[in-house]
Amino acid sequence: MLPLFTDDTQPAGQPRRQLLPLRERPVYRVTSAPNTCTTIELLAALIGGTDPSAKAEALLARFGSLHGLARASLADLTAVPGIGENVAARLMAALEISRRLLAPEDERLTIRSPADAAALLQPLLMHREQEFLMALLLDTRNRVIGEPREVYHGSLNTSLIRVGEVFRDAIKANAAAIIVAHNHPSGDPSASPEDVAVTRALVDAGKLLDCAVLDHLVLGSGGVRWVSMKERGLGFNR
Repeated sequence: MLPLFTDDTQPAGQPRRQLLPLRERPVYRVTSAPNTCTTIELLAALIGGTDPSAKAEALLARFGSLHGLARASLADLTAVPGIGENVAARLMAALEISRRLLAPEDERLTIRSPADAAALLQPLLMHREQEFLMALLLDTRNRVIGEPREVYHGSLNTSLIRVGEVFRDAIKANAAAIIVAHNHPSGDPSASPEDVAVTRALVDAGKLLDCAVLDHLVLGSGGVRWVSMKERGLGFNR
């Protein structure tokens, strides 16, 4: 009996491979019922080409989980056998899209609480292995101006951070206020003494520049773990 499906693209002289029945192929599974697909099937649909399921399994074996995969660089991805730059780019694009989908849809989101700011910034920072400081620019009605700005990455330290860099884009955009946020790769969002010192310096600079610092969020990992330094009176009370 002939196989149900064969690969007609095989080079001459190579043995013909039997393919999965249509209903078992990753692309068919994703287009018909994506919510029932395994992670392997979803990754395989993105990878495409020859033997995508084996390559998807290799990726998960290498990085451990989708969270580990999201932290991988282009060099990390292409080090996995069978993963070229085009496939790696598709994977990185899909993971970035998934992060952006976690952000609110309204382009001119109004920040009414620290939770609103955390919901916008957490998807951008939750997978970072270094500390990143970002600034959210706001107008006089606390509406977000543009995309969050990445200001700095590395250990948060008053001797390393240039306060002017934090406010540079805010001044250019004529922002009335900013909210700053940084992540703790350890996952613990508790504010450190350096976090408090940096906050105090930023609040003082904001008063001089007529661009108020409304809050400084410290973001941990795992769901909604974050701390509002304004709510806890850290660095905002003199």
